Amino acid sequence: MHFNIVHATTYTYPQAVKLSPHLLRLRPRSTEEQQVCDFALKVNPEPVGLTHQLDAEGNSVAHCWWPETPLTTLQVTAMSQVVTTCTNPFNYLLESWATHFPIDYPSSLQAILCPYLYSDLDSVATQLAQDIAIAVESSVIDFLTQLNLQINQTCQYQTRETGQPQPPWMTWERKQGSCRDFVWLFMAACRGMGLATRFVSGYEAGDPSQEQTLHAWAEVYLPGAGWRGYDPTMGLVVCDRHVSVVASAWPQYTQPISGSLRSGISSPIPTYQVSVQSQGASELAPIGAEDEHFLP
Repeated sequence: MHFNIVHATTYTYPQAVKLSPHLLRLRPRSTEEQQVCDFALKVNPEPVGLTHQLDAEGNSVAHCWWPETPLTTLQVTAMSQVVTTCTNPFNYLLESWATHFPIDYPSSLQAILCPYLYSDLDSVATQLAQDIAIAVESSVIDFLTQLNLQINQTCQYQTRETGQPQPPWMTWERKQGSCRDFVWLFMAACRGMGLATRFVSGYEAGDPSQEQTLHAWAEVYLPGAGWRGYDPTMGLVVCDRHVSVVASAWPQYTQPISGSLRSGISSPIPTYQVSVQSQGASELAPIGAEDEHFLP
């Protein structure tokens, strides 16, 4: 699928403040199944410095900073054109030792995956995972499918625009939460069974007539398949309808904009506007240069 995505964020400060450097995680990832065709970034007030880098987990991050001049608003707009090509999310062959629990990653692979395996084990999520694993006779793929569906069919979605995910036990006991709450529960259940997982923030090709927002899902590392996405909010296996922006072992490192104040104590009032449009390749109009740049 071909996507045109506009993600605009405005922070309004009740009192003038000075900003410390900020990190912007807004450029979609480039992978085998997702290619960024064009990307543009506009920041107002314009920073005096802006650099682009890859973080330790391979995400594209813009690092920007401003002069000492106080300000009352910060506007950040990212425009992306992305092509996704994964039409069959099951096009893989698992390693023979990874088809059933228990999963025992080789020591060399486990060292690489360590951050994605670590968890303060949540007893409620672990019990949920064990119950499902028994029901599917320890099949890893059936486990992931059933866990994904069970969260989707049992829990009620609620909008919560800000804040970190609530504890997995709370989401499961209350049977409600935001998309990031469902993802954190899904991840805790997977990690309780020894599966490496990471938190993904991005966009999904939903109904353009409805309000669109940033979305979240999980990816599980399956030997022989690599990182594979599961969306417990929608009960879907991720394919070409999702556009990933940031992936991390920890959800706090996927925030689209993060930073603090150099001076002032004013709490910002944020507003968001997200537009995700899918269309044919012939309809895609270039938005500028082939890499990040400031729009006029």
